[in-house]
Amino acid sequence: MEETMVKTYLQKSLEEWKDDISVVLTEIDKEYEEVAQELKVYSYKYGITKQVIQSTVNEEIIENIRQRYHKPFEETYNQLKEYIKDLEEKQRVFQMFVQKIDEVNRKESAKNTSL
Repeated sequence: MEETMVKTYLQKSLEEWKDDISVVLTEIDKEYEEVAQELKVYSYKYGITKQVIQSTVNEEIIENIRQRYHKPFEETYNQLKEYIKDLEEKQRVFQMFVQKIDEVNRKESAKNTSL
């Protein structure tokens, strides 16, 4: 009887923690999707300006395009790529929390059912 209460308390505590972590993970996933969309936009902008520069012979126009579009797009693109990497790491870490909590719950359930 006492072990059942401990099991219930332990599982309840771990589930509450898992729920909290799941909320954080959902927020990270949402932010990841938004950043991924923005990264796609800047990938196209950067690629298009690069192609236009390669097709242009007038150095003055090329320099103008580089300063006005290409360099800012490239900077933003690279920043977003780094941010995506950070978000992927956060996803991996918080998913690991969920997996470890599930693992402990399974072990505890197996231990308590074998008693």
